Amino acid sequence: MKKTQNQKDEKKGGAPYRWALTVFLMAVALSAVLSLASQSMLSGAGVAVALLILALFIGLGILFDVIGVAVTAADPKPFHSMASHREKGAKEALSLLKNASRVSSVCNDVVGDICGIVSGATGAVIVTQLQRALNTQTVLVSVGVTALVSGLTIGGKALSKTFAMKQSTKVVYWAGRFLHLFHR
Repeated sequence: MKKTQNQKDEKKGGAPYRWALTVFLMAVALSAVLSLASQSMLSGAGVAVALLILALFIGLGILFDVIGVAVTAADPKPFHSMASHREKGAKEALSLLKNASRVSSVCNDVVGDICGIVSGATGAVIVTQLQRALNTQTVLVSVGVTALVSGLTIGGKALSKTFAMKQSTKVVYWAGRFLHLFHR
């Protein structure tokens, strides 16, 4: 029986620590980049632009959640067939499936959590802008925006998980096709 890369890594003593360090560094770097991008787009932007940026980060978090769930749910058999027929993206899809736990960790935890944090910061900017525009300091604006951001994020992820489970083969296929663009 062939051992997967994850099984080989688990037998090595320091592999879990290396993976944790890798994820930590990836999270710090990605968080810095997304936060910097968000702040530069939000500086001087109005409420409408801030809402679009907020929607972008919520959507990005949901998209990566879909990929993370689909990779853990998909069956590799169709991708072996596609790879034998040299279909674009099949090898990349198999690679995603082979590393499902790591892919899921990066998609759901790293990208998903960072998008949640940046969404929260964007929501805070929107609260400030709305309070200034409405000339009020009421806590209701903050509560309303926070509730809306939470509802959209959690509701979107809940809805997307069902889709990801039922359409896991298609989701992994399109993720593989996308990754194939970078492996030419």
